[in-house]
Amino acid sequence: MICDDGVGFEVAHCVRNGGFGWGRRVTIRLVLADDHVLVRQGLRTLLEGAGFVVAGEAADGREAVRLVRTENPDVAVIDISMPQFNGLNAALELARICPRVRLVILTQHDEQQYVAEALRCGVKGYVLKNQAARDLVRAIEGVVRGEVYLSPGVASAVAEAYASPKQGADSLSVRERQVLQLIAEGNSTKAIAARLGISAKTVESHRSKLMRKLDIHDTAGLVRYAIRRGVTQA
Repeated sequence: MICDDGVGFEVAHCVRNGGFGWGRRVTIRLVLADDHVLVRQGLRTLLEGAGFVVAGEAADGREAVRLVRTENPDVAVIDISMPQFNGLNAALELARICPRVRLVILTQHDEQQYVAEALRCGVKGYVLKNQAARDLVRAIEGVVRGEVYLSPGVASAVAEAYASPKQGADSLSVRERQVLQLIAEGNSTKAIAARLGISAKTVESHRSKLMRKLDIHDTAGLVRYAIRRGVTQA
């Protein structure tokens, strides 16, 4: 059993019994991104046992983007809650620079804002960590075939998302979304500048643009907005 915050996939039984036994005619290459090393190790065991090839692992969204660009996998399996560059920001960047790579979110979040934002960021598969291991395998195989795969538990969230009007995050650049995440996580201007390799003046420029685009007038408002839209967690 591998678990992340009390939510996990049943791996041990499947591995002890020689893997999942699902035939596969084409080898599918994967990159895994999760900030918990034990989760990544468990996923590697699960997916290699099912016949996939794991080309690499990343501990945060920035590393995931770099690794996908280097390895050019068929599918990237990405957690949402990661430091520096969360899974949604990584997905948005990857959809722009590596459109051939299919993106699957693997998360414990079934809330409407996370599902909606993932789909808007170019994600083709959304799998909950409390689903069976087979669900993740089906998602990977489905997105490779060009399908969209959603865990059964998020169907209502998708319906709600498309019944609601879109909000301003859709117009934010990748850099603005990254700055928004770091602001919401409580980083100072100086810390954000150091993290992103830009000047403090540029960070303040991004902050001003965020407030103008989102019609928000203080940092507390940006934090509330980021939590509401799934950019960061409370």
